[in-house]
Amino acid sequence: MKDLHTLKFNKLNIIVFIGLVAIVGVITMQLLMLREAYNFERREMGDKIHFALQDVVTKIYADNTTEPPTEPPIKRVADDYYVVNVNDQFEAEVLSYYLKNEFLKVKLDMDYEYAVYDCSGDEMVYGEYINMDGKEVTNESLKCVNCFPKRPGLVYYFAVRFPKMSHSYLSTLGLYWVYTAVLFLVLVIYVYSVILLLKQKKYTELQKDFINNMTHEFKTPLSSILIASNYAAKQHEIHDNPKLNRYLKIIIEQSNKLNQHIERILSVAKTESGFGKLEKQSFCLPDTLELVKENALAKFENARINLATGGSKQCVIADEFHTYNIVYNIVENAIKYGTENPVIDIRLLPQNKGLLLQVSDNGPGIPQEHLDFVFDRFYRIPRENTKEVEGFGLGLFYVKKICELHGWKISIRNNTGTTGITVSVEIPKNSLA
Repeated sequence: MKDLHTLKFNKLNIIVFIGLVAIVGVITMQLLMLREAYNFERREMGDKIHFALQDVVTKIYADNTTEPPTEPPIKRVADDYYVVNVNDQFEAEVLSYYLKNEFLKVKLDMDYEYAVYDCSGDEMVYGEYINMDGKEVTNESLKCVNCFPKRPGLVYYFAVRFPKMSHSYLSTLGLYWVYTAVLFLVLVIYVYSVILLLKQKKYTELQKDFINNMTHEFKTPLSSILIASNYAAKQHEIHDNPKLNRYLKIIIEQSNKLNQHIERILSVAKTESGFGKLEKQSFCLPDTLELVKENALAKFENARINLATGGSKQCVIADEFHTYNIVYNIVENAIKYGTENPVIDIRLLPQNKGLLLQVSDNGPGIPQEHLDFVFDRFYRIPRENTKEVEGFGLGLFYVKKICELHGWKISIRNNTGTTGITVSVEIPKNSLA
């Protein structure tokens, strides 16, 4: 049993680890793609600026009818700062006109500012700040004179700065940032879900251990009570005393009832834990249904049970013990929560897909809002005629679990036009002998 727990836990760890690696891998790929997109955008933006400035220099030399220098006149000081060594005289107004036109040609829609060198002095003189639609800006707070220091060794040159270059990169890569943020959110949700799953698994294991220990601790003294009560019931002193005999029968009856509840809790705990294995064999299903009828009538004398199997001796390959418990649980619920004179109809009908087992009653039915939850563990339907709800809410949960282990389909519905409900169990052909 311990090895099985370890195996399941290891499988869970492997699944969690694979999921985590997959998400981290996707995020890593997304970050790599984001970096590549950033570098591509950076190179493309630099090429646009370089080509535009190169055309500006060419036009200035053409205006002055001089030959361009052999060395590259454009120097990229930073991503957002360029220095152009014209090495020839030029006018600021002409430069401004050329810059606007050439930047528009390459579809460069970022704000920029430029400054030129005043040959009459030994300092850079600020030019203009141009916003993205090409208009001059008079707001002095946008200008940055200190951003254009004197470049040693240069005489006729100008500098261009793009103050919103970083913002442009971020806006251009907007979708990449959104995808990355979504992936990080998925990672956070996954990690949080795994933590909750592991906590829930731990609590579930503790709950199962508690139920198993509790039921086993109850069974030991209960067995002693039943042994002692059955022995005492055979004594002449008790048998000849009607009052003591009646009290002792109550003790035995209630002890057996408590024992049945404990067995049911154990069965559900084992089934849900995966430790309960089916012992499938071939047996006659109508004989099992007949046994259910006899035992239910012996326990509930006021009930009437009609069994219709069509006289067939259809055999199935299933766990006979659990199959009996399935039908008996359904019949017992129908009688306990039915009318004062319950009538139960058990029908076994052949179908193209296998067999259909139906159990119908004449009880009050189940409200529609509760119908979808009757097979849930610990779910109990409130009754108008009782202040407390009987049972643990495990009977139909156990029934559904056993049906799922067999590969059978179980459903429940209210009878149309009449009172009561009908529980249907579909047995496929692969379960037929």
